[in-house]
Amino acid sequence: MVPPPHPNPAQAAAYHAAQRQETQRQHDTTRRLSRKPTDRCITPELSDVVIGNGVEEYTRLREVERQLDAIMMRKRLDVSDNLQRRYARREGVLRVWIRNWAEGQPWQVVEEERREGGGLVDGGWELGAEEGSATFRVRIEGRLLDQDDDDDAVEEGEGGKKQQQRLYFSNFFSAIRIEFARNPTLQPDAYTSIEWKKPVQSHANPSYDPHAPEVQFDALEFERKADENIPITILLWRAAPHPGQERFRLSPALAEVLDADEEDRAGAVEGVWEYCRVRGLLDEEDRRLVRCDDRLQKLFNRETLHFPTVPELLTPHLQPLPPIRLTYTIRVDRSYIVGPPASAPTIYDLRLPLPNPLIPTLTRLHKSPTHLNTLTRINTLDEELALLVQKVNNTNAKRKFFDQLSRDPVGFLGRWIGSQRRDLEVLMAEEGEAAGRKAGGWDGPEVWEGVGGWLARKGGH
Repeated sequence: MVPPPHPNPAQAAAYHAAQRQETQRQHDTTRRLSRKPTDRCITPELSDVVIGNGVEEYTRLREVERQLDAIMMRKRLDVSDNLQRRYARREGVLRVWIRNWAEGQPWQVVEEERREGGGLVDGGWELGAEEGSATFRVRIEGRLLDQDDDDDAVEEGEGGKKQQQRLYFSNFFSAIRIEFARNPTLQPDAYTSIEWKKPVQSHANPSYDPHAPEVQFDALEFERKADENIPITILLWRAAPHPGQERFRLSPALAEVLDADEEDRAGAVEGVWEYCRVRGLLDEEDRRLVRCDDRLQKLFNRETLHFPTVPELLTPHLQPLPPIRLTYTIRVDRSYIVGPPASAPTIYDLRLPLPNPLIPTLTRLHKSPTHLNTLTRINTLDEELALLVQKVNNTNAKRKFFDQLSRDPVGFLGRWIGSQRRDLEVLMAEEGEAAGRKAGGWDGPEVWEGVGGWLARKGGH
């Protein structure tokens, strides 16, 4: 085994030096930020020396600012609380139309030949179409009932962009798959299924556009080759109304407690809490302790539990929702294609949960770049205002100094020198040393003797 090469001493020293410089730079930045003035209040005594009512106006402006800050903070807390609040479940009916058309089928070719005046060849019709050219086209379309279909109804978004308010068919599902009930070896294209998965925003998909046609659409179409009827099954996997609100299928034990077959994770935890509260299963002294009844014992397999552990205990009882299954038969016979009515659709009505229309608006308010930029600008102005107030207070301190000096020069200088001496003693730790000595310790004979010896030595030189 070959040992790793030793690091270059010069490179290691340069690296450590750069690291120390970066650490020192961060320390200096932190210290500089900590020294920034934050007081933006002007002392009331300035009103006696400032010409006009500028101090009073500034004080009233500060009061209005405090009230405005309180209102803005309360509104932001309301927005944040509304984003986390669980609203009553809203449901809507999604109507799905499934139909198909056919082209190049044998009976269509025969009728075309008849219209063009084709004749019999060896007792049969000469087909002008090539073998394997018979195709069908299937269209799956869905729209939410009782929804404003006016495409002109728009709302103002970030940066003045217009955004559609209505929900699309693809908004309700995360994946769609069409399975063909036919042996693939008997089909011209050898296909068994067709699948669509909703694109998601990620690092692997930097060009994600939530309004792209492959993300938002009302109809899904596909075309394949076949000359006979084919049964298909359409599988629809439901998407969460909002991020983090994925719904699950409940186990029989949990469904018995919540009286529901499906719920999201937060709703399941809240339902168990309501069940415990209504039935009086919470301990009187410790409200986190739950004394399980027969249903909860069957669910959690224990007699008591701490409620903070409920989310973890519910995980095995939350299973992914099965897909919605829609059956349909692709018909290429004349009676269906020609009708009447021609290509009559098969209709399904699906009851699905609807997203809360307030969530997008609240999210934009909570994470608005414009709002964040405004807050940054306000913080910058506050720092500049604090510096100006500090300069005003320093100027006022100088004014007071010279005013008192002009009124009583001798007394003021004595008081000022005494104050400076005390400050110097504190800075030089003289006051701490003097506290450990007896009073008058500097006037003892040993002090004079030491001073005399030092002067004698100086005189000898």
